[in-house]
Amino acid sequence: MNKRLQSLTNWLNEENIEVAFINSTENVYYLSNFYTDPHERLMGVFVFKQAQPLFVLPAMEVNQLKNAGWQYEIIGYSDHENPWDMIQTSLESRKLAKANAVALEKEVLSFSRTESFLQFFPEANIVSVEDKLNQMRVVKEENEIATIKQATEMADYGVQVGVNALQEGITEMEVLAKIEYELKKKGIREMSFSTMVLFGEKSGDPHGNPGDRKLKAGDMVLFDLGVVLDGYCSDITRTVAFKSVSDKQKEIYNTVLKAELAALEACKPGARIGDLDTVARNVITEAGYGEYFPHRIGHGMGINVHEFPSMSHLNDGILKEGMVFTIEPGIYLPGIGGVRIEDDVLITKDGFETLTIFPKELQIID
Repeated sequence: MNKRLQSLTNWLNEENIEVAFINSTENVYYLSNFYTDPHERLMGVFVFKQAQPLFVLPAMEVNQLKNAGWQYEIIGYSDHENPWDMIQTSLESRKLAKANAVALEKEVLSFSRTESFLQFFPEANIVSVEDKLNQMRVVKEENEIATIKQATEMADYGVQVGVNALQEGITEMEVLAKIEYELKKKGIREMSFSTMVLFGEKSGDPHGNPGDRKLKAGDMVLFDLGVVLDGYCSDITRTVAFKSVSDKQKEIYNTVLKAELAALEACKPGARIGDLDTVARNVITEAGYGEYFPHRIGHGMGINVHEFPSMSHLNDGILKEGMVFTIEPGIYLPGIGGVRIEDDVLITKDGFETLTIFPKELQIID
């Protein structure tokens, strides 16, 4: 049994939980090294306190699961079959003890599937398995870190492609298309979220939608993008000026950069997570832009582009060596424009390493 499955099994024994059912694509991948999107079909891993794991998935994907290294029981079902009937047969063959508690992904398992699962354990209490899996995933292993570093290199490259594409009259979507085309030529099949390229006043919307806005002199240009590489994500934001920059734009940019650098300096093992947000927010507030920084300082990153922990000022958790997350302060002036600077950060033994290295100093692109 791989060490991740063993760790979850140990937890089930410690907490006297008979079985856990994990069906989110990211947690299934974490436990099995098998990643697929089953669409509406049932897929998941059963992990037991006192028995070998069980994987249920569409029959058409069984070979891929075996190729990923799964060595335990597999239920592969066709579209005309009811997988829950097959699961029941497998569970009965295991002669499980009466369950006082079972563990489910409360945040993602649908109500109908919860009902189907609980027909096997009608008297059991439901425990969340997310907390345990979050704690397992939050500290990355060496191979995970190596993959994330490669993904961040591709993110840096994507920004460079975007900057190189800037010319008067080009649209946001045209620049976005160039970025994703060049990344696909590098072997990237999937972006970690919808790529953002925002010009001028549109950069004042933290989650704006690229469209047919044409680039003109004096615009700020915000790039926010990331890739998925071998199951792991990257996420970078850079903001540049096109042709010229006003004093107000320069003031906003330098304030955001100062806030980002202050938050980075606070990154070290043992530091309170919420303090990173507070440090950056204080810089922006003191500059008079506090109300224009509406989001947290960042988020955990790994298999998901947004994962545990949430890097808000309320988080009393502690930074640990091996954690990977984003630092991304911003100032957004509605109807005028905005600036965000985002890096992917790894906590090291003595401090931090910034994984995204595209230059952060204000660039004016001619």
